Amino acid sequence: MRSRQLVLFAFCALAAAPLFSQGLMRPGLWETTTQMEMPGLPVKMPETKATSCITPEQAKSPGDAVANQGGRGRGRGNGECKTSDYRTDGNKMTWKMACTGANAMTGDGEVTFSGDSYSGKTTMSMAQGQMTIQYSGKRLGECKE
Repeated sequence: MRSRQLVLFAFCALAAAPLFSQGLMRPGLWETTTQMEMPGLPVKMPETKATSCITPEQAKSPGDAVANQGGRGRGRGNGECKTSDYRTDGNKMTWKMACTGANAMTGDGEVTFSGDSYSGKTTMSMAQGQMTIQYSGKRLGECKE
């Protein structure tokens, strides 16, 4: 169960990375809520929340911001996830993802911003089936030092 929560956090962190560089997300304290759905699971995965302080310096370097969120890094423990094909149309951004390793998977994501909040989803395909992660975020204010 814990490993799935870490995977969710990693996906959300990766999904947020290109947003910093596009100026769609302001530095500050952000709360992200995620909900994973995977057909065939005997129980519904619980909603998870995580907060991250994104500094102005991190906002200028999205890779570093992602690597330092929650101390979890970019990988999934047994592989590496990479994003590509970023596209921005107004306040909406889309991308593709690929993770290598023992649990390789591919997918795509989208997020739409509205001021200091956002919502979106990432859909991943893997050997075990398809997983959809719905997420939303809101800026809580300035980071506390």
